[in-house]
This record gives sequence, C-alpha cells and structure tokens, in this order.
Amino acid sequence: MIVRTVTLADAPAVAALYGHHVLHGAGTFEETPPSADDMAGRIKTVLDRGFPWIVAEDEGRLVAYAYAAPYRERSAYRYTAEDSVYVAHDAQGRGYGRATLTAVIAACEAMGLRQLVAVIGDSRNEGSIALHRALGFAPCGALPSVGFKAGRWLDVMLMQLPLNGGDQSAPTA
Repeated sequence: MIVRTVTLADAPAVAALYGHHVLHGAGTFEETPPSADDMAGRIKTVLDRGFPWIVAEDEGRLVAYAYAAPYRERSAYRYTAEDSVYVAHDAQGRGYGRATLTAVIAACEAMGLRQLVAVIGDSRNEGSIALHRALGFAPCGALPSVGFKAGRWLDVMLMQLPLNGGDQSAPTA
C-alpha cells in the first residue's frame, strides 16, 4: 500500500470511487456523482486552502481517500475541520480507510487544529462509525431523518476527535 497526497491527476479515480458510493450507498447524501472535472475542482479547493487530502493505492489502483476541510466558514470555527473518508466498495476492511484517515488526523494536528468532526451519513454506516471510533473519535450527537435518499430517511451521526489538547487551552495562533 502506498499512502500519499492526492494530485489532480487522481481526480478520475477519486470520482469513480466516490461515484459508486453516491449511487449505491448512504454515506454521502449526494445523489448525482460528480464528474472528474468537478472532483478536480474539489481537490484543488481543499489543497489550496492548506488542508490534507490523502489517497491509498494498492498495486497501482486508488483504493481509498480521506481529506479534511473547514467545518464551517465562520471565523469562530477556524480551529475545527471536518473529515471525509471513502474506500472502494471491493476493498473495505483491509486497512485503507484507517491508513488515509490516520494521515489526515496527523496533518490536522500539524496544522494546529483543535477539533476534527466526522459527519457520517446513515446511522447504519457501521464501517465508518467503527473506523472513527477506533481512531479515537467519540459520538457527540445525531440528526435523525435529515436526508432522504433511495426511498428512505437517513440520519447523520456526529463524532468528534480533540486535537492538540482540544478545548483545554486557548489556541496560540
């Protein structure tokens, strides 16, 4: 497995991996898969803002990615980011999600962030919930029935990981 920072050349593979989840899963509430060009724009936005976007490759195939982006745009949220992690449907349970999300967490700590939030689509998304829990995230809430996709109501599960001491002191920068 190779774990590295995404490049714009990865956009088609990232779009294909994510597109499967859009069409066949409830982890994302998007209903139309973004194009490779759309995904390249998303990647560029994340990287241009100085946030991490990490991919995992196995035998030359992109099998997972994770990234962090600002949690919200208002200035008071500047020490908080939101993560996303996706693993190819036929590569789950092999440590790819853990590898990419671990690298994202380390990068967020290096940025001086204080909180990392996971906004997990579907309360039945056991894989993502278990991955976040294994990496130290704690459940902090749920939003019942806020999404409607594929003929059913979906919850959002909220999990949170304190970084760099969390709220134990004021940030210095």
